[in-house]
Amino acid sequence: MKRCSWAKTDLLKDYHDKEWGKPLFDDKKLFELLILETMQAGLSWETVLKKRENYREALDGFDAEKIKYYTLEKQEELMKNPGIIRNRLKIKSIVTNASAFIEIQKEFGSFADYLWSFTKKTPIVHNIINEKDVPSQNESSQKLSKELKKRGFSFVGPTVCYAYMQAAGLINDHHNDCSFK
Repeated sequence: MKRCSWAKTDLLKDYHDKEWGKPLFDDKKLFELLILETMQAGLSWETVLKKRENYREALDGFDAEKIKYYTLEKQEELMKNPGIIRNRLKIKSIVTNASAFIEIQKEFGSFADYLWSFTKKTPIVHNIINEKDVPSQNESSQKLSKELKKRGFSFVGPTVCYAYMQAAGLINDHHNDCSFK
């Protein structure tokens, strides 16, 4: 079985095979991925995946409705949790982004409807021959980043948005020889 070249460890292989690049329309899972992608900024994806279950436990199962009410005391508690990435600005962004996420759900009926509008509800499929062909951002991720920031989100630059769009299946960057293309 062939995989994309970045899927080297067992954890990354499992993530690649079961999740990465599969079109996702479930708001709760989209919110989880958004949190995880924003936590990745400046770190490896494997580091974040290793902490995923810790995040799930620390963040009430990635429940945006609960997270939006996290107090400064709760954020301080998270800062002391060795199982997650303890970056004050990133932790604050979780709360900020939960509120903004819910506002989009109210306006558009679902976050998925809003998100998929950036690709006209069709995954963007790239012709990836090798790793150097994968861009770090594109026009869609730049537009998504700009719009999310306007709506109050943080840690959603165009590179984070591109990785998010890949993870959620809006962009298919599986290499051409990948069995999962």
